[in-house]
Amino acid sequence: MKKKPLSSREERILLLLQKFDFLTRDQINKCLRLGSTRNTNRVLSDLSKYLQCVRNGYQSIYYLSREGRLYVGCEKIRKKGSHVEHTVMRNDMWLHYGCPSDWKNELKIDNKKTAVIADAMFNQGGFSHFLEVDHLQTMQENRLKIARYKELMPNIALQLGHYPVLVWMTTTELRKNQLIEACSGLPNFKIYTMDDIQ
Repeated sequence: MKKKPLSSREERILLLLQKFDFLTRDQINKCLRLGSTRNTNRVLSDLSKYLQCVRNGYQSIYYLSREGRLYVGCEKIRKKGSHVEHTVMRNDMWLHYGCPSDWKNELKIDNKKTAVIADAMFNQGGFSHFLEVDHLQTMQENRLKIARYKELMPNIALQLGHYPVLVWMTTTELRKNQLIEACSGLPNFKIYTMDDIQ
């Protein structure tokens, strides 16, 4: 029996997962405007051959199965683990900023002496933005990363013609306040918690 080809909407879901690794049902719904939760569940159920699903609390988180990777020509194999929630938080910020088309994940920034890997980079309002997601790392690790950004920013500003915005996504108000304190001295930064963007 010949396989039914996927619709363009179904292909868009697979391509989204190729680019963003792990997406919740609600993120997929919000991005592609699939309507009700019931309809979203139906669409994702129809794609079950191409998707893997893990539960995290009340959320269903989807990623490409072997068949899904083959369909879109994706070589990167995703596996569930502690990084999944970090990735979902990063993708919440992509949605919060209106799904920027120039969004790039895991981008290395360096000046020969110092280097940092930003969780994402995108442009908005004429400014470059570097995103960092604070999920499980220690505050000491975050402070060290901010110190590296402070060292890199003058060179980046020279290249771009402006100081980019350093954006942090974190889990609690306490951590937000600690990050605000650590970022003091940077000309442009924004710190969010999940409550801030919902």
